[in-house]
Amino acid sequence: MKMFRLAATAAAVLVSIGAAQAQTTLRIGLAEDPDILDPTMARTYVGRIVFSSFCDKLFDIDEKLNIVPQLALSSETADDGKALVIKLRPGVKFHDGEPFDAEAAKFSLERHLTFPGSFRKPELASVDHVEIVDPLTIKLVLKSPFSPLLAQLTDRAGMMMSPKAAKEAGDKFGLRPVCAGPYKFVERVQQDRIVFEKFADYWNKDNVFIDKIVFQPIVDATVRLANLKSGGLDLIERVLATDLKEVRADSRLKVATAIELGYQGITLNIGKDKAKGPLSQSAKVRQALDLAIDREAINQVVFNGEFQVGNQWVNPNHPYYQKSLPIRPRNVEKAKALLKEAGVTPPISVDFLVPKGAETETPAQVIQSMAAEAGFDMKIRLTEFATGLKQAETGDYQAYMLAWSGRVDPDGNTFVFLHNGAPQNYGGWNNPQADKALEEARLVTDPAKRKASYEVLAKLVQEEAPLLYLYHRRIIIAHTTKLEGYRQMPDGLVRVVGLKLK
Repeated sequence: MKMFRLAATAAAVLVSIGAAQAQTTLRIGLAEDPDILDPTMARTYVGRIVFSSFCDKLFDIDEKLNIVPQLALSSETADDGKALVIKLRPGVKFHDGEPFDAEAAKFSLERHLTFPGSFRKPELASVDHVEIVDPLTIKLVLKSPFSPLLAQLTDRAGMMMSPKAAKEAGDKFGLRPVCAGPYKFVERVQQDRIVFEKFADYWNKDNVFIDKIVFQPIVDATVRLANLKSGGLDLIERVLATDLKEVRADSRLKVATAIELGYQGITLNIGKDKAKGPLSQSAKVRQALDLAIDREAINQVVFNGEFQVGNQWVNPNHPYYQKSLPIRPRNVEKAKALLKEAGVTPPISVDFLVPKGAETETPAQVIQSMAAEAGFDMKIRLTEFATGLKQAETGDYQAYMLAWSGRVDPDGNTFVFLHNGAPQNYGGWNNPQADKALEEARLVTDPAKRKASYEVLAKLVQEEAPLLYLYHRRIIIAHTTKLEGYRQMPDGLVRVVGLKLK
């Protein structure tokens, strides 16, 4: 009997060890450390990658950019465009066990609208109030028709938070976020790791196959790739275009790519420049800087021709691209003539704020060299990404190399950056005609009418140059062949539902 008990105990220990060994961990290398993990307050692209693993939204997108339900089941817009009724998915729980229902959805949307400093407020500015129709139905009553609303709800504005946890945590919610996604938050060590574990009560748990996810910020792209090749990571984002050949030649690795919805650009400080430098005081000086840049040369030299050059907030293949405003070729002599017309004597010193990382530092150095030929002294100032954003908010820069990951609707690539007073209008540009065009594009659903409004905006942006659009990056994700089921969307996010590790 004693021998039997010992054998049974030993067997139990072996089973326990086997179960522990069977635990799977997906290790993802990020190009930066995200900002706050609070959907209401967050604003970084890398943060959106992390959110996609633990904070479901009312809606999502598919590969063809169609809007599809996630925590919602369906939606219906009123005939006059001033109300949106959303039916919610039943049986959903937050990570703290609290139910997701109409009360919770109303709370999350109202928090986005009213929380001090919310970055979601302008995205939902058209919403007058939220009504509860029944326990699983909400009605968004609008101040006026707002065509991008559903698209906004596919991103952080549509992320749902546990009311109980959010009320208790207040402005500290981002330290221990509680949402309704496939994974729940475990810990975060700044600049080191963010850890999540599988949520047993996830509504779509049958499609979640990995036990734990660890995000590791590694700014150096070469180090990220080395970690992937050595087996220290399973997936990395923002592989350098110059490393693509090496990655494709490695039989242990796979590549997934898509041209992004967003853009890389240079935001120019017009209304917040304390030094009142020439860039902020004259549109001709800003146009001169634009003409000094050879976009295709940057693409070929820095990115092996893998990216797509552009001059607008959407890429040239996008249905909202304004073909009447093609990319202007580089013209150094015209740039010099514009500086002369502006009454400015070179060299023009420019405080050039650039986030750390090869994908920004190298093109910034090329731009620095090109601009010098036209009379600009671009003084590159490297900063950690989140620090740079804070400095941009206060106007502590003159030119800012800033990428935007992009949104499904063009409103998401324009309004928040170009409308007067918008929270990410870091340059403080103020043009009433531009504001009117942006507002009109939100009121109509007809694509032709919306495109006409955006053409007005594009012309004004080209004339006044508050933001120089440079190119549209190719999203390049590399992962081990042990990872199965990975698909890349144009929004650049890493979706973990459905992934398996062999």
